[in-house]
Parts: sequence; structure tokens; C-alpha cells
Amino acid sequence: MSVTRHYVLAAGGTGGHLIPAFALAVELERRGHHVALVTDRRGVAIPGKPETLPAHVIRAGRIEGRNPFAWLRALADIREGRAMARRLFDSFQPSAVIGFGGYPALPALLAAQDLAIPTIIHEQNAVLGRVNRFLARKVDAIATAYDEVARLASRHAAKVHCVGNPVRPEVLALRDQPFPPLTRDGLLRVLVTGGSQGARVLSEVVPDGLSMLPPALATRLQVTQQCRPEDIEAVRARYAGHDIPAELGSYFQDMAERLADTHLFIGRAGASTIAELTVAGRPAILVPLAIATDDHQMANTREITAAGGARAIRQDRFTATELAKQILALAQAPEALANAAHAAWNCGRPRAAQDLADLVESFGAAPLMDVIRIGGHAQPIGRGLPA
Repeated sequence: MSVTRHYVLAAGGTGGHLIPAFALAVELERRGHHVALVTDRRGVAIPGKPETLPAHVIRAGRIEGRNPFAWLRALADIREGRAMARRLFDSFQPSAVIGFGGYPALPALLAAQDLAIPTIIHEQNAVLGRVNRFLARKVDAIATAYDEVARLASRHAAKVHCVGNPVRPEVLALRDQPFPPLTRDGLLRVLVTGGSQGARVLSEVVPDGLSMLPPALATRLQVTQQCRPEDIEAVRARYAGHDIPAELGSYFQDMAERLADTHLFIGRAGASTIAELTVAGRPAILVPLAIATDDHQMANTREITAAGGARAIRQDRFTATELAKQILALAQAPEALANAAHAAWNCGRPRAAQDLADLVESFGAAPLMDVIRIGGHAQPIGRGLPA
């Protein structure tokens, strides 16, 4: 016997917000539930959305700056998005609405609270984001990716649940695979990414930093690097000048397969990136985005660096010389990289999607909406069924 319910996930239109939402959607659908997504126009275009997940675009205002006219426009957009979400909920009848941060989550969760629908927020970063900070007081539960989250008021402690950050199923599958063999004479595979939009600083620094490694390491390098489309030719010329083989692209569809073969990752410290590195167990050199709100990417690095699974370099100190120094500290001997990989693996939370789904399922169902599956037949039931 199983209970089928409806859930709505609300997330901003970036991979950082949507990747964990997609992972939760897959888990809830696996359990027999119906799931819908609320996002913005960017969100519906993000790769990786499950084919079975319907997406609804709503208006969302961005309240920032000091221009009163911009605030008025943003408030009008939030009001319209709230009304759009209420109409969706009236027809979809969700048991709960789960927000993953980002401005589209705000009107969706406000609409749910208008209709007395249980609300949950999930914070992917080690600092509570602006939208989640605004919603924290009224939501029924707060799920976090880290044990310690800055900007999360102590008065909310009773409703906080540390579940981790859900990752894509294909990355989760790497959890039980061993760290790729690395000998003193074998290839050293390096994966470089800068998030969904790439990062120019990585394109400018990484090729030169790798070229400064001792010949015993530099001659064994095999690099895969994500670059902005406009930077690819310049980066290709840098690697060619250093005689380092490199495969470049603006987007790699098979990122999980590439991560499986990776000995060392170099890139940003976004929440989903670190969740994937720790679930798979891959050592890293992390360069937090300098303009990230509340410096949350640096905060994201605390756990993995303290464990010995990564090194963090602030962007203003990210030079070719410093990069080469930190790579040497991690990779001088094959066993050093393997030890760092194990330290990263120990930080992983592979049950994040399951634990978040358990939390979501703990909230009761809307009346006349739940369905009990008995012998392949469906029967509607009322409010009295326990969650």
C-alpha cells in the first residue's frame, strides 16, 4: 500500500537552486508522488530537468538597490507571481510546497502560506540566502546542507533538519566506485569548471599554473576544462603554448562520466559542486566566487577543507604560482591525492535526496487529494489519514 500525493518545488533559475530540486523530484516520483516545478524563464531552460516534471513560469520580483521605482515594480511582480501560484495550487492541490531559494520561490511560498499549505525551505549553502532568510520565520521546516549555517537565527533551531544537498542520480552512482588508479607514471586527469556560466579567471590562471608544475607532474597532465564560448580559442592557445593536452568546451553533457575519471578538480565552490565532489570523493582546489552574496562560496568550503579533501584559494590570491603550490601540496604523491579523495568522500551526504523526501512526506495531505494504491486501484480518501 502506498500513498500518492502532489508536491510543488519552487526554485530560482540557476543550477545551484535547480539541481537539488530536480534530485528531490526524481526521488518523490520514485515514491509514487506527482511533482510540479515553479521557476522563472531561465529555469525552464536549465539542462537536466526530468522529462516527467512539468514546469510553470511565474512572475518574480527582485528587491534590491535603493531605487523606489524598482522596488514598486518588484513588489508588483511578486504580487502577480503570488496570484499565479495560488491559481496553480487551487488546481494541483499540493500537500506541501518546497522552496529552494531564488526569487521565484518567494511568491510561490507566500501563496502556499495564504492557502495554509505546509511549506519547507531547503538551503544549499553554508549561509542562509536572502529569500530563505525572509521566509524562515513562517515556514514549517528548514532543511540545510550543512550542520552550521550562518544567518540562520537560533530561534528557528527546533524546525531545522540537516539533510545535505541532493545530487543528480548519475553522480550519486559514483559513490561506490573507487578513486581512479593513479601511479607515478600514469596520467593525472584534471577537471576544471567555473559553474554554469564558466569563469574567466580560471581560463586565465589555470593553464599557466599547470605549466609551472615540476616536469614529473606537468608531462602527465590530461586536462578537461569548461570555458566561456568567447574564451575557448585563447585558452586553447595557452595550453598549446605549454604543450599540455586539453579538451575544452562550453558545456559537457557527460559531466558525471568525466568526474568519474577525475583525479583533481579545480573550480568554483558552489553548493552543488561541493555536494557532488563529496558524494563522489574527489579532491579539489576551490576558488570561491568573490562577489557571491555574503561570501557564501567561501563558507561552503569550510567543511571539506577542514577535513583535508580540498584547498581553497581566494580569488584575489589566485595566481599561477599559488595554484601550482596548492596542487603540489595535494598531488606530489599518488597516495596524497587518494587520501584527499577519501577525506572528501567522508564529507559526502549520499542520502540527501532520501532524507529530504522523508521530511517532505512527513507533512499531512490536503483533503480528498491523497490516493491509496491497493491492488492497482485508486481510492480517494479524506483528511483523516495520518501523514
